[in-house]
This record gives sequence, C-alpha cells and structure tokens, in this order.
Amino acid sequence: MSARPLRFGIWALVHGSRAAYQDPEEPYDASWERNRDLVLAAEALGYDSTLIAQHTINPHQEDFDQLEAWSAAAGVAALTSRIEIIAAIKPYLYHPVVLAKLALGIENISRGRFAINLVNAWNRPELDKAGIGLAEHDARYAYGREWITIVSRLMQGERLTYKGEHFDISDYLLRPTSRYRLRPLIYVGGESGPARALVADHGDVWFINGQPLEDVAGLIADVAARPRASVPLRSGLSAFVVARKTQDEAQAAYERLLELSRKDAPVKAIQRQNTDPKVVMMQTLQKSERVGSNGGTAAGLVGSYDEVAARIGAFHAAGIELFMLQFQPFEAEMERFAKEIIPRVRAASPAVAGNAPALLAGSR
Repeated sequence: MSARPLRFGIWALVHGSRAAYQDPEEPYDASWERNRDLVLAAEALGYDSTLIAQHTINPHQEDFDQLEAWSAAAGVAALTSRIEIIAAIKPYLYHPVVLAKLALGIENISRGRFAINLVNAWNRPELDKAGIGLAEHDARYAYGREWITIVSRLMQGERLTYKGEHFDISDYLLRPTSRYRLRPLIYVGGESGPARALVADHGDVWFINGQPLEDVAGLIADVAARPRASVPLRSGLSAFVVARKTQDEAQAAYERLLELSRKDAPVKAIQRQNTDPKVVMMQTLQKSERVGSNGGTAAGLVGSYDEVAARIGAFHAAGIELFMLQFQPFEAEMERFAKEIIPRVRAASPAVAGNAPALLAGSR
C-alpha cells in the first residue's frame, strides 16, 4: 500500500442528486443552504476534501437549478476550518488573470486550503449560447495549457510577461499571493492523450474518473512514466459508494438506485447531445450501466463494509491517494461511510491513518 496519506472527499451537490433525480429519499436540491450544510457535516465527520464542480448552465437540463462554484467556494472557505476546498474551472469562461486573482482570494480566506480543478469543458450549451463556442477537443487542451501556465505563475507571485497564441500579458503582478504556501494546488481532470500530457506538466493531483482497478493502475503507470520537472504527481479517483453490512444488502440498494436512474433516460439523452463525443469520460461511461457521475459505481465500491474497505485499500496500493466520493441519499450515506468504512480502512493501514493536511505545492 502507498505510504502517502489516504484522504477522503465528497462531491458537492451543485446540480442535485448524483445517482437519480426521482428518488423519494432525496428530493432535488442544489441550493447554497444544502451544500453549505453538507460540507460542514463532511468536515465534522472527518472528510478531508470537497469538490465543487463548475457549470453555468445545468449540464442535464437547463431549467434545473445549478449552484455557482466559485462564490460557493468562497462562502464555504469562510465557514470551515480544516477541509480542503476544490473549485472546478473551465478556462474559456474566465480570463486567466481574473481567475488567478479569485483563486488567491479564496486561498487566503481558507487559510491555505484551496485548490483549483482544471477541466477543459464538455458542456456545449454553456459556451455556445454565450457566444464563446466549444472548440475542438485538442484545441481546448492547447488553450488550457496556455491558460494554466499563466494562472500558475501568477498565483505563485511572479511578475508575468507572456505572449502566446491566445494571451498577451504584460508586466502583471498579483498581490497578495498565498500567505500559507507557494500557491493553491492544481488538480487536473481528463484521460485523453492531451489531458495526460497536461497533467504531467502542470498538475499537482490527477483526477481519474471511476473505473476498474486494472484500468486505473494502467492510467497511473502511463502518466508516471512521463517526464516531469516538479514533485511526483499524486492521483485521485471519483467513485460512487453503496455499502451495507452484507453484500446482498448492498446489491439490493444498488439495484434500487439503478432502477431509479433509468427513469432519468430523457435527461441523460440531453447530456449526450450536449457533450463532445471525443471526451474520454463520456466514452468510458458507455462501456457499462452504472450509478453516479464521473464513472460512478464503475470503480466497484459496491458491497459489504469489509469488501468496500478492501477495494479502497487495493486502489490505494495502486497509487490513489484521494477518493472523491458520491452517495445517495447523500447525507445519510456519507455518515454511514464515515462510521463504517473509514475506520476499517485506517485500521488496515495504520501508517497512513489520520486526516492529512492539504498537500503543499511549496512553502513560504
């Protein structure tokens, strides 16, 4: 098992339920109040991180509520004391100078607990309807590479002059920078060739979508073999958890959610129409039926408490250090996981037990 600290995080409910929208046990609620209370509860339960996905328009149906990620991240930063706060960002929606300034602001509000998650966009309407347009897949990554180069250098306090294909920055300096470390962390999502190259060059942590252990191990090995100038890359995995005392009970709970999720077929059809077919995440999702987003139950965290804990241990041994988790109904199942699974995982590996502090990209 990896000697690095093992961390557990939760997906914020920025666009409501993660498994099925027509679940009587979890009515649709993407409000600020629910997300605030959810993150505060996660922190109290010992979770280490939360991810706030970023959309301007709900990616499933435009008349569904959608929480704004960056204002929510600032609010949560002021209310919490320990949990890491990760806000996703799509480069085309924010100029890099503006985004770097926002990130540094939340970094200092949180006292060094903030991170950005670079996602190179797949939700076509939020760009097309704004007149920005969704560029071709590899062109988005070329733009994102230039964008994150600027953001990273500005966040760490460099006086920047930069001229590239997309940006022309002259003698720009941001103050204050982080009062707690070199800069906020950079998480990168995506599994295509350009995404892997980008994360190797600019990421601190790589977010991998939920999928079987052998596939995850292969992805980690591929990126680990690439040249890298900075400290070793760390990896996180998205996963939907269905855990019960017995495997049969877990399977029954999974089947219930799967049946409910089938009722959302019209909503999922809208999402497919709005998505670039070259996005690897969407290609992976078509391989099998599953519950949850970003791979969901494909990671195999469905089973008895002992089975789920053992599978987490296997992923950790393969190099996964952060599990970004989904549940439904979220609050009750999040508490179940904290009480039943986390202690089992910690007991199996005392060397990595405890809540690790936010990873540093450097220190001041």
